[in-house]
Amino acid sequence: MVYSILLLLHSWLRWLILIGLIATVYRSYFAWKKGLDFSPADERLRFITVLLAHVQLIIGLVLYWVSPLMQYFLSHFKEAVHQREIRFFGMEHNFTMLFAIVLLTIIGARAKRLSDSKSKHKTLAIGFIIVLLLIFIAIPWPFSPLVARPWLRF
Repeated sequence: MVYSILLLLHSWLRWLILIGLIATVYRSYFAWKKGLDFSPADERLRFITVLLAHVQLIIGLVLYWVSPLMQYFLSHFKEAVHQREIRFFGMEHNFTMLFAIVLLTIIGARAKRLSDSKSKHKTLAIGFIIVLLLIFIAIPWPFSPLVARPWLRF
């Protein structure tokens, strides 16, 4: 029961993170180009996006250790690394997402510490685009040649 709830939450939370990243990149890019001040709304959007990513990471780590797929991956490692779907979820997805969230945290903290608005917007725009690309690569999209999952789980 708890596993199913976490899986559902994990699946839906991905969309909130993507929306937060896209919104932050959009706002930061245009504010950077127009020379706008870094507003409290920009800071809230940055904070909420990073916070959602951390919640997603915690849920993902819990699912990683209790998932039957991961139990198989860990107990049959030599065979599992040769199976595309199991290897994707056992290694590729997890390490790429972990790296993306660490990078997101570093970029968000760096932007927060910068003194001028232009530098904050530029750091968030460029950095979050890189994070967004990493996350897009690691999501098991329905059309992915690596491994496919439905858009939403019910």
